[in-house]
Amino acid sequence: MKRSMGIVLLVFLIFFVVSFLTNILGPLVPDIISSFALSLTLAGFLPFSFFVAYGVMSIPAGVLLDRFGQKPILIAAFVLAFGGSFLFASIPTFTVALVSLFMIGIGMTMTQVAINPLLRVAGGEENFAFYSVMGQLVFGAASFLSPHVYSYLVANLGGDAPAPAGGILGLLARVVPSELPWVSLYWVFTVVTLAMIVVLFAVKLPKVELKEDEKAGAASSYIELLKNRYVWLFFFGIFAYVGSEQGVANWVSRFLETYHGLDPQVEGARAVSYFWGLLTAGCLLGLVLLKLIDARKVLVAFTAASMVSLGVALIGSTQVSYIAFMMVGFFLSVMWSVIFSLALNSVAEHHGSFSGILCTGIVGGAVVSALVGWLGDQFGLRVGMTLLFVTLGYILSIGLWAKPLIDNATVSPGELLRSLTGRKAD
Repeated sequence: MKRSMGIVLLVFLIFFVVSFLTNILGPLVPDIISSFALSLTLAGFLPFSFFVAYGVMSIPAGVLLDRFGQKPILIAAFVLAFGGSFLFASIPTFTVALVSLFMIGIGMTMTQVAINPLLRVAGGEENFAFYSVMGQLVFGAASFLSPHVYSYLVANLGGDAPAPAGGILGLLARVVPSELPWVSLYWVFTVVTLAMIVVLFAVKLPKVELKEDEKAGAASSYIELLKNRYVWLFFFGIFAYVGSEQGVANWVSRFLETYHGLDPQVEGARAVSYFWGLLTAGCLLGLVLLKLIDARKVLVAFTAASMVSLGVALIGSTQVSYIAFMMVGFFLSVMWSVIFSLALNSVAEHHGSFSGILCTGIVGGAVVSALVGWLGDQFGLRVGMTLLFVTLGYILSIGLWAKPLIDNATVSPGELLRSLTGRKAD
């Protein structure tokens, strides 16, 4: 199979766009609450509408990928995302927002199922681990950037800003309601997703033969897996991780506004940006630590640190809380990869089907965010966010009871240094 750096770069672009569309809800939540006069419970249905799509579509997307291949799936995914973005940009109401987010969520689920096998073939199996890490860095860069784009658009299109005369801002000012400047972001999403559809139609993608661990699998394999209690335990591990991640990302801006009076369009958006930025940076440290220390110990240490950071964020002063929420992102960084690898290493076969079941656990981002909002209405958002101690506590327990068939390979610090520098042992 001929390698193609152009296709690798296309996959990185897709990673970027997926993240740009996916991780923007946190900064938007305070604006949406204010614009539509929502309770926290109703606001919690926004991430619910998006992340429930992963629960609905993760396994069917794998089946569709087996049948139709990468290009039709990717085009269909961005058509859905385009439709959802254009719908809400044109009709900015709460009900339409729920439909829009579900459509975008379905599209992004399909996209993420398709791009990893494509990256493996285009970049070569020998480079897959390296390119996967690079893809995650690109993903994190987009999550860091999107809140800043939001802040820029709101600052220049908001009620106090002078009306822009021309250029992109002038065009947006003519189609965005002056009282809803944040809706401009969905016009940006509309243009970006349309551009991706055009690019994907124009590009010739390589033929991808799915490996056994990338195939959706027959119904019998799912039935067999669902009889294994470890499959359920790790499913809830992914559920708890995504619930914890989104429970912070979606509510931190509102929390800082409610308890510390920080502007959600400036400080709140910046907090979300650095949350994702530090989560990405933590992945790099995690890669090193996983070469030196047993994965279960890394998971326990990082989870315990995230729980401490969350506690400090919920009760600390303004500056302390602001920084502590960002540090929660840093300590969450290794959890997805460690839980996923421990899960696959705990089951001897049907890894493709098991991966589909695990990805269905992303629905935790829907359920936990909605529960935080509901508890926030009943007892205050500070109490609502204490629910995350339950999900983090479950993740910590994985490091104590997991018994993988294969442990992660570790080396001494000296061996790791030599492998990174290319030096041979004396």
